Amino acid sequence: MAAVCGARSSRFTLSLLGTRALHRTPGNPAARVAMVLSGCGVYDGTEIHEASAILVHLSRAGAEVKMFAPNIPQMHVIDHSKGEASQESRNVLVESARLARGDIAALSQLNAQDHDAVIFPGGFGAAKNLSSFAVDGESCRVNSDVERVLQDFKKAKKPIGLCCIAPVLAAKVIPGVEVIVGQEEEQGGKWPYAGTSKAICALGGKHCAKEVHEVHVDKTHSVVTTPAFMGQAPLHRIFDGIGEMVSAVIKLTGK
Repeated sequence: MAAVCGARSSRFTLSLLGTRALHRTPGNPAARVAMVLSGCGVYDGTEIHEASAILVHLSRAGAEVKMFAPNIPQMHVIDHSKGEASQESRNVLVESARLARGDIAALSQLNAQDHDAVIFPGGFGAAKNLSSFAVDGESCRVNSDVERVLQDFKKAKKPIGLCCIAPVLAAKVIPGVEVIVGQEEEQGGKWPYAGTSKAICALGGKHCAKEVHEVHVDKTHSVVTTPAFMGQAPLHRIFDGIGEMVSAVIKLTGK
């Protein structure tokens, strides 16, 4: 019986390792793209639908993707069935590995020279784990590795893609950057986080109002942003907007 269990365990381990080829396209990839995660779950980590949409669009573009996350404790853990904080403690890298199917590295290992672009999905983890924006607003701090990555890609003139709440990271780190998080008024609840646009301006960025399926390309800083779940919209519209963001990022790589 032990031998049978051991064989099953080995097969499972091999199948798990095999998933690591999922985000690599055979042959000559169009672009090497790093994706930075902030956990797993909209209220305390990466927004799962956004991460999946980004991966689908990158796969369609033939990109080679490598995922990273900071090896730090989460700010807190949310019970998503209740919308309440729990007493658990979790690690951002460990939780992000769920989305990456195990193929992930610590953000400290991400070097701009090894990639053609970097993309940050949204989710409250960007405002809680990658920065302190959720607590401190315009006086927030940005994780040191996140700041380093954004500055290094900017200096290398390599494109940076961000969606949902993640553009606040660029607004804090890159003075004068143009980004979008949707519209600047709530419009009857359609844009519940419209106030974020004012915070972006306070951080030193510039906000350009757009709809959920649209993108904005700051050609000066090679930064591409789209609102995603900052607005209330059908999932396919959000998916389309993320696709436009990915396409613009790939185009800026020149590959």
